[in-house]
Amino acid sequence: MAKINGIKKKPRTAMVAGGAGFLGSHLCDSLIASGRRVICIDSLLTGSEENLRQFDREPNFDLIVSDVTRPIPPALKADEIYNLACPASPPHYQADPVHTMLTSVLGAHKLLERARLCQARYVQASTSEIYGDPEQHPQREDYCGNVNTTGPRACYDEGKRAAEALCYDFRRAETDVRVARIFNTYGPRMRADDGRIVSNFVTQALSGEPITVYGDGRQTRSFCYVSDMVAGLEALMNVPEAPDTPINLGNPGEFSVGELASKVLEMTGSASTLSYRPLPTDDPRRRKPDVSRAREILGWRPLVDLKEGLAPTIEWFAAQQPAEGPVVQAAVGG
Repeated sequence: MAKINGIKKKPRTAMVAGGAGFLGSHLCDSLIASGRRVICIDSLLTGSEENLRQFDREPNFDLIVSDVTRPIPPALKADEIYNLACPASPPHYQADPVHTMLTSVLGAHKLLERARLCQARYVQASTSEIYGDPEQHPQREDYCGNVNTTGPRACYDEGKRAAEALCYDFRRAETDVRVARIFNTYGPRMRADDGRIVSNFVTQALSGEPITVYGDGRQTRSFCYVSDMVAGLEALMNVPEAPDTPINLGNPGEFSVGELASKVLEMTGSASTLSYRPLPTDDPRRRKPDVSRAREILGWRPLVDLKEGLAPTIEWFAAQQPAEGPVVQAAVGG
């Protein structure tokens, strides 16, 4: 326990749903470092206990293996609740679309009820996917989006939109709710099979396989390094007054898919070629956050540029390759 004026003070407790995942585990790292007690709830469907090995002997960390669609044990109480529970990559959330929708909506409802009962602050990890294939560029929080409600991505897009609606219903009923709309995030601990563009390109480049580019490579994305995203989520939780609208969190630097492929090839030293495939249904053509509200309300802005963030990401993926060794040795200093 921390001491203030010689008196022991119980650490604040943070509950992180989805805390064994890529982003969630980094958030747990930061919360433990800040002196929080952390309760991680994760079904381990896409998360991994390997992401939490650093806490094996940490007295202020507990892992509860459970699905957020199930009842939360009554004894679990928290001062802060972060809801990151939902597969975030298309192959994973489309593998069981009904479960994805229920995780987004039922899971948010159960966690919001716990926040109401504990009088806890609640941060909902929403997504830039609620903007769909946007007709506004860059995307501001007041944009209602262009989403196909019946397409193959709808289980995630519409699930997150419904969760936001629930959040603001609870907010109107006096629960302290904050909503983050997260744009593409990358960094160490991403799964090689998660189907996201950074993990795809890096693993293909390191193995010498052709890099799969969907469409003509001119569609754009904005890539936020994981440490910046964690700082944004914590800033949203810690700001005294809950913002009255969702807050975009992402890096406004905009790169085409082709530019990302070129950068990965340069930094890995790979001789991989590009293999073009048809663009998936409802894949957004352009994606870039307007983060002016995050700057004004949270005092937050991303600090890590794409090349700086790709270096440790490439090193991490290179270290995960099989023992017989990768075809390509990462040359991240280039």
